[in-house]
Amino acid sequence: YAASYCTGLLCARRLLQKVGLDDVYEGNDEVDGNIVSTTVGKTTYYVDEVDEDKRPFRALLDVGCKTTSTGCRIFGALKGAADGGLDVPHSEKRFPGYDRDSKEYDADMHRERIFGGHVGEYMEYLEEEDNTKYQQQFASYLADDVEADGLEELYEGVHEKIREDPSPSDKKGFSPDKSFKRKVKKTLEERKADVQVKKDAKNAELEESDDDE
Repeated sequence: YAASYCTGLLCARRLLQKVGLDDVYEGNDEVDGNIVSTTVGKTTYYVDEVDEDKRPFRALLDVGCKTTSTGCRIFGALKGAADGGLDVPHSEKRFPGYDRDSKEYDADMHRERIFGGHVGEYMEYLEEEDNTKYQQQFASYLADDVEADGLEELYEGVHEKIREDPSPSDKKGFSPDKSFKRKVKKTLEERKADVQVKKDAKNAELEESDDDE
């Protein structure tokens, strides 16, 4: 979920940079899980403030065939895009922390998901219960000295770097292997000859088996 949030944030900042709105709509850099919205006239915009000259860039979430269950990672990407400055219509009903029965929303629980708190809890649990599995499952984390209590700081750093420079990195040059040569396509006569050779071989095999009997 935390990674999906970062993806949404990156998409928003990169898009706004391309259309020249990144300085006008900086988004919500105080991640608290709450929904930010502003009403101008009869229209609700899901940004902190609406500029007089430039309206925010509106985007609609297309879930495709994805199951839209509460807490699904796709809504993490939505929240990241909204916090990144895009005007994405949404509510809290599918975010982690929303209770359908009481119709109450716990923004702190959502914030914890955004910063990988649930992953940290699982890391601590697994380290105590099954250290071998912990070493295997979180090998890449351990190799980079990332521990359960350091995930929030890690994701804060990722958010800062995305906001500093969301532009894509330079593409690596691609040089194809020119030594490869595609086989020359056989003519119709050559293909018929190959089929005939296979038939003759099969007939000879059948005749030999009949002679043995």
